Amino acid sequence: MDAVTTRTEADPAFRDDVLAGLAAPIRAIPSRWFYDRRGSELFEAITRLPEYYPTRVDTMLLERHCPEVADIAGRGDAVVEFGSGSSAKTPILLRAVGPSSYVPIDISGEFLRDSAAALQAEFPDLPILPVEADFMRPLELPAEVSATDKLGFFPGSTIGNMVPRTAVDLLRAMKETLGCGAHLLIGIDRVKDPEVLIRAYDDAAGVTAEFNLNLLHRINAELDGDIAVDDFRHVARWNEERSRVEMHLEAKADLAFTVSGTRFEMRAGDTIHTENSHKYGERDARLLMLASGWKVVRQWTDEEDMFALLLAEAEAPRFAP
Repeated sequence: MDAVTTRTEADPAFRDDVLAGLAAPIRAIPSRWFYDRRGSELFEAITRLPEYYPTRVDTMLLERHCPEVADIAGRGDAVVEFGSGSSAKTPILLRAVGPSSYVPIDISGEFLRDSAAALQAEFPDLPILPVEADFMRPLELPAEVSATDKLGFFPGSTIGNMVPRTAVDLLRAMKETLGCGAHLLIGIDRVKDPEVLIRAYDDAAGVTAEFNLNLLHRINAELDGDIAVDDFRHVARWNEERSRVEMHLEAKADLAFTVSGTRFEMRAGDTIHTENSHKYGERDARLLMLASGWKVVRQWTDEEDMFALLLAEAEAPRFAP
């Protein structure tokens, strides 16, 4: 992909995270910064790849079990989708639960608005209230849904992008945003053969590599960087100890570059850690939800136990024991 040359006004949080991450002893940049418009488009392309099973299996589970979700959680709630992206799976849920309104939340504003407009054309009578925000923190929902029961929606395996403590923080933030008694429908990827996992994050067509490298193009475009993107390669690794696939950008040779006037040097083989995708067993997933104040009320998985769909309810605060 050709380097992006258009200068875009920088998000101060993006600059802070990149400068701190590149200066850290273990270089890392949070994966949420993948999602400028080009990054969002590339991720949608990844979800259509034959190697990328999560979208295929998650979609199958939603089609099969969303009517049961409606029976348990009820109909007429406001559906709140965290990290809505293209909202490709959303119509499956909306048709099943007949919501009073739909609130998509995403950090990529332009992509969010385009997706909301496309969904509005499909559901012309449904109030759609897009919110451009970082859903990693508690946020204020539109006033139109403040008094409405809520069903949170977090499909795919995005929860796996966070280390466990951050995943707990996120799920607690979702609970605070939605309120006690709300429901959350969430996808969680299972532990499986590492070869299957690596193929899902290092596809033969190189789309995931382009997605990873696009982060460097974004840094150049928005943070006045001069990174030679061709001097990096995409690397996917399975970390058995931490039960996760890791994505890295590896330097092919010794190199130096500047970002926002700050100089950085890397040796050949050094990496920038850009993403994790944690995989959970059944008990692990339930403990993760319980630690965050969510009680799993129903769980569905495919015949090969590759992926799980969980419906949870936000519990009222409880005291020890």
